[in-house]
Amino acid sequence: MAVDTPLKTATPGHRRPGQRARRPFRGTGGRLWTRIAVGLLLVVEVYPLVWMFLTSLKSNSDYLDNSTWSLPTTWEWGNYAEAWTTGNLGLYVKNSLLAVVPALALVLLLGTAAGFALQVMVWKGRSLTLVVFLAGMMVPPQMILLPLFTVYFQAGLSGTLWPLVLTYTGTGLPLTVFMMATYYRTVPRELFEAATLDGAGILRAFWTISVPMVRNALLTVGLVQFFFIWNDLLIALTFTNSQDLRTIQVGLLNFTGDFGATQYGPLFAAICINVFGTLVIYLFLNQKVMKGLTSGAVKG
Repeated sequence: MAVDTPLKTATPGHRRPGQRARRPFRGTGGRLWTRIAVGLLLVVEVYPLVWMFLTSLKSNSDYLDNSTWSLPTTWEWGNYAEAWTTGNLGLYVKNSLLAVVPALALVLLLGTAAGFALQVMVWKGRSLTLVVFLAGMMVPPQMILLPLFTVYFQAGLSGTLWPLVLTYTGTGLPLTVFMMATYYRTVPRELFEAATLDGAGILRAFWTISVPMVRNALLTVGLVQFFFIWNDLLIALTFTNSQDLRTIQVGLLNFTGDFGATQYGPLFAAICINVFGTLVIYLFLNQKVMKGLTSGAVKG
């Protein structure tokens, strides 16, 4: 007669023969080292920003006489007002916006239209055209500055912000076209086929169907191009021949106070306005940028 025997259940402290002992603290130790590494990275990233902000509140004598790492003896909040007025930071920001906003609008409009034409529309030679755009990414900006300067001078555009707008548009288009063409691969073709059967033309399919479908990609590409253009120094330094046309990066390079002397407090205040302003924009749009980056990673 068979006798039922109770099943042996494994207890937390029980170990079968031949079974390796568990390491209960392995996961905790791994998380600890991960947190330490993340903490060190935060210190490396955040400490320069804190130091820059504290330096912007120092007086000129405090910056020159005391240690670089010392706290301000007097908190000079007026450095920000002096940077905006005496240092002409307001003019530099205005010039940067006048150059960046039109160039960014042209880059996004033309790049999105080119990406739509290269991936959605079917026509002969589109693969070769995409290769030509990709070849534009390999041209160093230093090689085109002198020819462009000659062209702008002969065309009578020198002394205006148009050389910056046109150059930013031309240098930003290759990367924008490549990225938008990649994003358009994820858009289902059935949407455009259905729109065609309903009588929609190319322009209507582009504006009402494709543009809303790639709005996260537009935001991502626009933010990337904005940082490239806003932080540009080489092109702006080449084509701005007067103080009234300086952008913020060129203005910071030649930032002086009264009587031509460098005022380090207002200088660091101007740098803080530039850095923290762009940082706030990125933090505000961070999640949408991540969505835009991942939407073009795989084909849906």
